[in-house]
Amino acid sequence: MFRLLNLELQKLLLNKTSKILIFVSFILPFFVILLSSFKINVFGFFTLELGELGIFNFPIIWHLTTFFSSQFKFFFAIVVVSMIGNEYSNKTIKQNLIDGLSKKEFILSKFYTIVFFSLVSTVLIFLISLCIGLYYSSYNEFSIIIKETEFIIAYFVKLVGFFSLCLFFGMLVKRSAFALAFLFILFIVEWIIFGLLAWKLDTDVAEKIQNFFPLKSMYKLIDQPFQRIAMTKFPDKANLAYDYGAHSYEILIVLAWTALFIFLSYRLLKKRDL
Repeated sequence: MFRLLNLELQKLLLNKTSKILIFVSFILPFFVILLSSFKINVFGFFTLELGELGIFNFPIIWHLTTFFSSQFKFFFAIVVVSMIGNEYSNKTIKQNLIDGLSKKEFILSKFYTIVFFSLVSTVLIFLISLCIGLYYSSYNEFSIIIKETEFIIAYFVKLVGFFSLCLFFGMLVKRSAFALAFLFILFIVEWIIFGLLAWKLDTDVAEKIQNFFPLKSMYKLIDQPFQRIAMTKFPDKANLAYDYGAHSYEILIVLAWTALFIFLSYRLLKKRDL
């Protein structure tokens, strides 16, 4: 495993564009810290400081930071599809196989890289969230601090699943730009299918089916936190209530898609004439 990971890391770090994108993808989550320090002057009457509003309290901080940080995943997605595009354009994939790397090891090297960077990003978000929470939170009991840390697990699974999908599209079309375009096409297709299901069946039933789709299932791992924040400010508003939790069955759905994307990537490479 470490041999394959080291091989892939060397390729990425020798590529200037990949290094920049990796650096940006790790730096952007730190903007959550800047968000916590924002002070908004309201027409000169008073200053509104986000950190003092309670939105960075435990345990909601785990939900908030993982949701915002997951929006930056597209930068490393470019790195993932570039890994495949560069292999084909530079013909290094053929050379690697000639040098003794099996097709299974080739796919595994990409997957190990995805897991590695997802893990690093997850640890980073965990530390950022913990630091912000310890600084701003009104609750410092250990039981409250670790409550809802399942959002951290969901964040890791979400990254691995999304990047595995990017890997599959990269293997499918062999070009970075087309692979990213396929993500947009898949997004549109999922909503078209949802619209047809809602028309034929029922909106609630269609939504439950949609939650099994690749992109939607990944999004559902970490739902938007804005409604939850509103619930804390207006607890009497029953219409604001919704299920925002990171559930184990949602994680299993994304893990199933991840396994399928890696398997399909391997099958594509195995059957393809290089």
